[in-house]
Amino acid sequence: MSLENDEVLAMYIDYLLNHPNKIKEVAEMIYKEFVEKTGSNMTYEDVVKYFSNTKRHAFPITVIALENGECLGTVSIFENDLKIRETYKPWLASLYVKPVHRGKGVGQKLVDKTIDIVKELGFRTLYLRTEYASDYYRKRGWTYVETVSDDQHEQIDILKMKCI
Repeated sequence: MSLENDEVLAMYIDYLLNHPNKIKEVAEMIYKEFVEKTGSNMTYEDVVKYFSNTKRHAFPITVIALENGECLGTVSIFENDLKIRETYKPWLASLYVKPVHRGKGVGQKLVDKTIDIVKELGFRTLYLRTEYASDYYRKRGWTYVETVSDDQHEQIDILKMKCI
């Protein structure tokens, strides 16, 4: 067995709420990757507050990938992640894996856990929005739903996964 496989086997996924010492780290990852890059008005403190209030059985839910106490990545489940499509729910959101841990299956494990949680909550479909990673998700079994424009006229692909 190679070292890379050993690393993935040692990793586990857990709810962020069980690791309050990781909230600021997760908030920083998400702030840098998804807030700053979009020009959002949210502050880093807003993001910390948001992740301080994630839940286990109600939205928003955030899980993290851990290995030897290190946070490798994170993903959240939102009730809605696109105001113009309020009928679609819930949504996989803010999937992020630290660059050094990419290509090791961390992202897929986070997505698999998200699907399991959504099933446990009684939903049959999980949605996501992406501006740039449509092919990544399609190769992993997600189905294209539609392309819409957001309020900044950016093209957003909506995809879904059946959770049965």
